[in-house]
Amino acid sequence: MSSEDQSTFRLDQFLKSEGLVSTGGQAKLLIQDGAVTVNGETETRRRRQLKRGDVVEFDEHRLTVE
Repeated sequence: MSSEDQSTFRLDQFLKSEGLVSTGGQAKLLIQDGAVTVNGETETRRRRQLKRGDVVEFDEHRLTVE
């Protein structure tokens, strides 16, 4: 196992931490179904690494990673 950079977040973890989903399983399904975009592009990889400034959109929510 390698240590992760503290300035990055996984997409599924980000959705959960922001309260957009209540479980990692929900996040996984939404991402795999193409319901989430990152920087305007549909993202289907739940382990996608986000960095500061990335814009995540889901449903009516638009969040910028800080």
